[in-house]
Amino acid sequence: MKIDIKEKEHKGFAVAMENDKKAGSMTYSIAGENHIIIDHTDVANEFREKSLGKKLLYKIVEMAREKNIKITPLCPFANAMLQKNQDIQDVLKK
Repeated sequence: MKIDIKEKEHKGFAVAMENDKKAGSMTYSIAGENHIIIDHTDVANEFREKSLGKKLLYKIVEMAREKNIKITPLCPFANAMLQKNQDIQDVLKK
């Protein structure tokens, strides 16, 4: 499975593809030079048992660390994951 991050204007997303089929995505809004807001996670039913939502989030966290960006998680899934996993809380906007 391949996960890529794409951005256009003030929006971005991580998208997971498997065999040319979209498995899931996590979308965010670019709220400033050093701030994004994760607003939605969508995972196809057949990929829900593969921790795909978590993989999408970790890809965005990796990008945020590289660019020194903070994250506000409005998406309930992303918020729960960021609160639960201390290893990624460094990117949370306080």
